[in-house]
Amino acid sequence: MRSEDLFKESQNFLPGGVDSPVRAFKPYPFFAQKGKGSKLEDVDGNNYIDYCLGYGPLILGHAPKKVIADVTSQIHSGTTYGVPTEKEIELAKLVVKKVPCAEMVRFVNSGTEATMAAIRLARGFTEKNKIVKFEGSYHGAHDYVLVKSGSGAACLPDSLGVPTETTKNTLSTPFNDEEAVVNLIENEGSDIAAIIMEPVMGNVGCIEPEENYLNFLRKITTENDILLIFDEVITGFRLAEGGAQEYFGVTPDLITMGKIIGGGFPMGSFAGKKEIMEMIAPSGGVYQAGTFNGNPVSVTAGLSTLNQLDKKFYSKLNQKGQTLRDGIQNILDDNQFNLNLAGLCSMFQIYFNDQTVKSYSDAKKSDVDKFSVYFHELLKSGVFIAPSQFECGFLSQAHSGEDLEKTIELIGDALKKSME
Repeated sequence: MRSEDLFKESQNFLPGGVDSPVRAFKPYPFFAQKGKGSKLEDVDGNNYIDYCLGYGPLILGHAPKKVIADVTSQIHSGTTYGVPTEKEIELAKLVVKKVPCAEMVRFVNSGTEATMAAIRLARGFTEKNKIVKFEGSYHGAHDYVLVKSGSGAACLPDSLGVPTETTKNTLSTPFNDEEAVVNLIENEGSDIAAIIMEPVMGNVGCIEPEENYLNFLRKITTENDILLIFDEVITGFRLAEGGAQEYFGVTPDLITMGKIIGGGFPMGSFAGKKEIMEMIAPSGGVYQAGTFNGNPVSVTAGLSTLNQLDKKFYSKLNQKGQTLRDGIQNILDDNQFNLNLAGLCSMFQIYFNDQTVKSYSDAKKSDVDKFSVYFHELLKSGVFIAPSQFECGFLSQAHSGEDLEKTIELIGDALKKSME
């Protein structure tokens, strides 16, 4: 198998044989050859119906014609300039039009950069030091947020190389627990600059906010002069044109975005109220910069993608998500599998857990060994999902009714094997 040989070779040159730890799974990951529409082909000649979709960016599927054509045209005109382009303005205006909280935008190169800059901006604007995140949430691979979960207290680093002093101003609290947030603000509120959150926790499976929870957070942050940051790297342009804030009807002060906004190319952004965003250099004293910020190739891909996403698009895509989830739920019910199906819109995950999952601590009770069997059975049958119980599955415009029908059948077979 060529993937096996490539993995052995890659381990000599890439740490762990991969460029991101989520891509590693046993006995070895397959190596991609090409993707088209809803399908992914590996170097061994295997084809998969893809529900990982690059971990979320590919809402139009692999290699969509218009995006590829627009990007190819841009590449012929240059790949980077070191000066502004008109397309940056066009994309910024489109983001402002679609996203409720966005009045100004800064384009960066990844979701990690976006959350790092948004946290710095929140501290600069409020002149306060502490931030609050939720247990199990993921906001990128930078020191502020690489912390162990632990309610209430200052967080400890969750990676070697992160000084304890760096995380002393990061606080953690359980998701969907109003009382815990109230207590934390009562104790630490005078120095809390921001609460940063995934409105739907997409890096611990798929956990939705309970009814009125986001409204509660909006109210308590406003009352205590704390900025509310929605990390919509996953949910931005995934749940609706305006992301989770449109879907749930709650407007934060700042938003971070990534994945879909780059149209399959590396890009992130953060946006928010003008009075806050104007503190970003060069108009203000909060420094953020990047050689590839507003890169014309990524901006072109983002423009091409976002211009195709309207209410009709989301209506059709979300119906596909509902069809898939309904099919899975029927399998669970018919076989009396005591598992939890989660998801909304075009997102889904099955928790190998007999309890309703509302928080990180609930999710961690899931049976990861059974999930691994489920993942590998799907992979053998030609369906690719993220290999971790604590990731989320995604659908794209390119997934057909035939794809969904076949996937539901194969998920049924894989679940039966995993529950033996």
